[in-house]
Amino acid sequence: MSPISVVIPVFNESGNIGGLVREVTQHLRGVVPFDVLCVDDHSDDDTRTVLAALKEEVPELRVLLHHRRCGQSTAIRTGVKHALSPWIVTLDGDGQNDPADIPKLLAAREQAGAQTKLFAGWRVNRQDSTSKRWASRWANRIRQALLHDDTPDTGCGIKLFERAAFLELPYFDHMHRYLPALMQRAGWKTVSVPVSHRPRVSGTSKYNNLGRALVGIRDLRGVVWLIRRSHVTPVSELNHGRVP
Repeated sequence: MSPISVVIPVFNESGNIGGLVREVTQHLRGVVPFDVLCVDDHSDDDTRTVLAALKEEVPELRVLLHHRRCGQSTAIRTGVKHALSPWIVTLDGDGQNDPADIPKLLAAREQAGAQTKLFAGWRVNRQDSTSKRWASRWANRIRQALLHDDTPDTGCGIKLFERAAFLELPYFDHMHRYLPALMQRAGWKTVSVPVSHRPRVSGTSKYNNLGRALVGIRDLRGVVWLIRRSHVTPVSELNHGRVP
């Protein structure tokens, strides 16, 4: 099985990141070759101290530090750019994604064709507040109506995708919420895989419903613009004077 790099963006998650990384190693050792990249987005709590101690405990762990806060999409892209493996798994640093679902994504990849480059988690039993679930439900409906990406849950942090395909996508802030549509725009197939979801154990969410909605409207308009102006053209090479 192809090795994977597990990329975890982290901001002020000192109470969650240690347990999450240990869970990742528990579920992947002996299953698939892997490394873990935690990208600290300039935390101002004890996250970096926790990560430094964790490096002594977990040989598969690498830690990358942003010198200023850049946001989740940039942290993910930093991890992907520095990854050593051809396939990437992403997890949110708050511990709400369950690393036990990673083998499920890997199994879906084994059953899919080479044209499928993204396997997106689908939270079928969300453990968030009622207002957050309601806001997410409406956001998903609006997104699907405009993008037609056939993806029930783009906000889920656990995903498996090909590194090379990801790095070819147009980069912008908050792009991680539109990966299925962007992958499809590039000509690739995507699959949604049902996964579990857990309540946050420590810390607070970095997003609120209003802020997420305002940013989402602006970004959604941009993604619609990209899709309408994209062209995926099959290419073949002329060999020995033969016209394809």
